[in-house]
Amino acid sequence: MPEEVLFESESRRSRAEIAAYLRTVADSLESDNAITLQKGEQSVTMDPPARPTFEVKAEREGPDNGPGELSVEFELEWDEEGDGDDDGGDGGEGDGELAIE
Repeated sequence: MPEEVLFESESRRSRAEIAAYLRTVADSLESDNAITLQKGEQSVTMDPPARPTFEVKAEREGPDNGPGELSVEFELEWDEEGDGDDDGGDGGEGDGELAIE
């Protein structure tokens, strides 16, 4: 399935600034509100369903024998046509519940 990028932004931010962005997303999710992403003239609004798939990934990219680039990715995913409630399980690999500390 081809991928279409609807919005993209990448910039260096302080940890406090990143936390503020994530807090805004968390507040919108908790309040059942849509999430609007905006940068200049570019804008997209998305309304996640009650139970989207939540993916958390920690990655290291680079050579096996040298320093690389580390990343933590948080992703919400759902079908455009569906409500996101059809999974029934945690949808993850492995055992146990996700914990972020």
